[in-house]
Amino acid sequence: MLVFGIDTCCAAATAALVSDKIMVAQTVLNQNKTHSERLMPQIEKMFEAAELEPSAVDAFAVAVGPGSFTGVRIGVATAKALAQATQKPCIEVSTLEALAFPSKFFDGILCPILDARRNQVYNALFQGGKAYMTRLCDDRALALSDLLDELENFGKNVLFMGDGTLVFEDEIREALRDRAFFAPRINNFNLGGAVAEIGLLKLGKGETVGYGDLVPQYVRLSQAERDKLNK
Repeated sequence: MLVFGIDTCCAAATAALVSDKIMVAQTVLNQNKTHSERLMPQIEKMFEAAELEPSAVDAFAVAVGPGSFTGVRIGVATAKALAQATQKPCIEVSTLEALAFPSKFFDGILCPILDARRNQVYNALFQGGKAYMTRLCDDRALALSDLLDELENFGKNVLFMGDGTLVFEDEIREALRDRAFFAPRINNFNLGGAVAEIGLLKLGKGETVGYGDLVPQYVRLSQAERDKLNK
């Protein structure tokens, strides 16, 4: 089986091809350009370098959020288009689960955080230390202070990853002291390979959707929607 994985929910635009034996290819670009400008050329070059066509893919996995609203939409739209063109299924992957996945053998709490602005973070918690992580809560948006209080009550070592660590590292260290650990840079941002590998596991379980049913998972309302409700 061959799964294509894509993640544009964070700063990096990234895609990968993963088979049930090896990672075939991966592209990651983290620079000051919009995902809409750089994504398709990345994907085209990756397929060309791998000497494969999109039709060779068995399923298209995509990070459906949370994250940048625009980034989420770009990734989902790209996956839908490729799946429709090839008549292959799609696989929904949580951005947060994909962030935590490369660190799954850490014996403690895995805590991916994305900066959601206004001193809030997008977050999910996972128990690591085994062949696969155990999810401890749904994807959510919450105040950083509430998250740190919750983690203090766990009384366990916590490994943080995601762009929120760049913003809130000082507050995290102050709250959790020697129980706070931070993933290395290679595991601190989104990777298409993680999305594809999770997708491969889900494909084996039959957890797929048609391209028409693939939708973003924003977790919270956009600022424009919140302003409209307040009025």
